[in-house]
Amino acid sequence: MTLKAPKISSSGAVSAIEQETPSMLTVVSNGPNSAPATGSAATRRNTYHATLSSTLANLDMNAEIKFDLRNEDLKDLHELGQGNGGSVKKVEHMPTGTIMAKKIVLIDAKPSVRKQILRELQIMHDCNSKYIISFWGAFIADPNICICMEFMDKGSLDGIYKKIGPIDIDVVRHIALAVLEGLTYLYDVHRIIHRDIKPSNILCNSRGEIKICDFGVSGELINSIADTFVGTSTYMSPERIQGAQYTVKSDVWSLGISLIELALGRFPFSESDDSDSDLSDLESTLSPSRPGSLSLEIALGRSPMKKAKKEKRKSKGVSLQGGKMTMSILELLQHIVNEPAPRLTPEGRFPCEAEQFVDSCLSKDPDARKTPKDLLKNIWIEQARVSNVDLETWASTF
Repeated sequence: MTLKAPKISSSGAVSAIEQETPSMLTVVSNGPNSAPATGSAATRRNTYHATLSSTLANLDMNAEIKFDLRNEDLKDLHELGQGNGGSVKKVEHMPTGTIMAKKIVLIDAKPSVRKQILRELQIMHDCNSKYIISFWGAFIADPNICICMEFMDKGSLDGIYKKIGPIDIDVVRHIALAVLEGLTYLYDVHRIIHRDIKPSNILCNSRGEIKICDFGVSGELINSIADTFVGTSTYMSPERIQGAQYTVKSDVWSLGISLIELALGRFPFSESDDSDSDLSDLESTLSPSRPGSLSLEIALGRSPMKKAKKEKRKSKGVSLQGGKMTMSILELLQHIVNEPAPRLTPEGRFPCEAEQFVDSCLSKDPDARKTPKDLLKNIWIEQARVSNVDLETWASTF
């Protein structure tokens, strides 16, 4: 197996996003970076500030729900997370009493990251789906840009299952429906491939609403092997790990892995319920952080790891489900590519329709794997639309 930088299919979402379209912000580039090739750093910075200010003004003008966002009107409640790219706080917008998550990003970043920030703002503003985190607005607080978004009070599904244990398969079915609806919306309307589906990027609130977040990954940030492993590489489809072309079907693979994790209460490739063997907690040690970006999973209810726990896990390998062998991360990636896909086991514990759905998500052949839109027609998913499962009641139990 060889690991290469992935190639996005010419018919895929990310390449389409980079094309000039009326609905998307276009940043003129003189080369691989968005900054001009000439001029002083101060000039480039001022130009970027002007572009950013103009963009924010346009977003505010076109917003359906308008907040007059000023730093002095946002009361910090507590910090939710911190990373190289900035920090995220739970805040109250005092004039309206609205609770928000405020993502603070340093804007004096390298040009490619500046372009990503602008692009992510436009995408977040343009998205209008009950399965996607809402964007309330952004403002400049020099030298930072503050991005305010919907706060999901129950946090990520990653944190939820670690608190309550395995999630009932009927609830998992509703989660699958919500994620498929969100992925279909992102792709059909905005031509976006999410590329980082995992339990920590699937969020829940006390109304039982399930929404996905952290979809603003720039295509320019995956051009090297180091940047390939954005987020948790172990949720990647085999074709992405191998550096082959990939499409929105790669998100379907990640969904399949995530559903098994939620139903079993542990990462599919770990052998016990011990949280120390749960690979989803290792994401910060598996791969380099995304430059200039802090995952929304932290923004929306996820607590940062303690340093001691983090250091302890850096030396740990990964235990395969049901086995005694411990592998390195590279060996695990090779296992994902070369060995049969994980399954929803033990056989007979879950409904046959659930097992078949997960199997279809985890087809090793991307050509045989269905798209999110196709999977919305799956019988197991269609049953979720008419079931009497009350997610609000479920969310009230933790």
